Amino acid sequence: MKTPDIPQDEKARLTTLRSLNILDTPQEERFDRLTRMSKRMFGVPIALVSLVDENRQWFKSCEGLSVRETPRDISFCGHAILGNEIFLISDATKDERFADNPLVLNEPHIRFYAGCPLRFPNGSKLGTLCLIDRKPRSLSEEDLEALRDLASMVERELEAVQLATLDELTNISNRRGFMMLSQHGLNFCARQGIPASLVFLDLNAFKPINDRFGHAEGDWALKAFAAQMKSVFRDSDIFARLGGDEFVVLLTNTSKKLAEDIIERFRQSLGKYIQKANRGYDIAFSYGIVEFNPEKHRTVEAFLAEGDLLMYECKNQRSLVERQRA
Repeated sequence: MKTPDIPQDEKARLTTLRSLNILDTPQEERFDRLTRMSKRMFGVPIALVSLVDENRQWFKSCEGLSVRETPRDISFCGHAILGNEIFLISDATKDERFADNPLVLNEPHIRFYAGCPLRFPNGSKLGTLCLIDRKPRSLSEEDLEALRDLASMVERELEAVQLATLDELTNISNRRGFMMLSQHGLNFCARQGIPASLVFLDLNAFKPINDRFGHAEGDWALKAFAAQMKSVFRDSDIFARLGGDEFVVLLTNTSKKLAEDIIERFRQSLGKYIQKANRGYDIAFSYGIVEFNPEKHRTVEAFLAEGDLLMYECKNQRSLVERQRA
């Protein structure tokens, strides 16, 4: 068996894939519709939209298989993303790269495989639209063209995912993206008994930045704040701009005490960044931290609402202190 090679642009490819915030999200009809079409058009028992992560291939849509992921080192799709054309295996038992592959020897007993790479606009190949059969077969040129057409439809849906869940100004998740990803993350934490903390953040005195320096400078401040979130928070954390000058981060496997330490580290990093930038103002923020309670926080909305309330209490307390000093 041959393990797939690593693409030359692997680091950029993984960055692009993670920026979509699509991994480990629920199935969606827009992708399922395309795998159903593929399965029916080509008469195969299995059709997948497969995204190749660092250590696995994960199926955003899966028709004909009961699993949602398999290891990357035994994947056919790991080979498919190395090229630009459809990766075609007519009979895996006669191909030395795959003859002893566990996916050939055991379920799903792959014999035929055709995977069309899914290319993002920046050139990164994120995964494949693939067809699998348990018996050897081939595809005509007309079939190959039809598979390319279907793959291009999947690519457009992936682009739409980014547009729908990404904040255009800061290039981090927007409210919709956060709600989708965090609900999945909280469900996992609840099942596994893993702690999580939510931090609701709001910039202090943001309006005066706009009033004094202009809206373009206000936009710079928001982008700088988001850039520091990317720099400080972990890949496993889910953070977003909710709107205006409000931000949020869900810290998984993190107690409230640890969350306090992380936010303090973020505050220091932000302060150093702004001081070095020397824009003529500081960027400060108020925040509220809520530790996840599965019984109390049955929805992301309930979790957010409590964080929002605590943040405003913090902001009001800050205003009171400032008035007393004046």
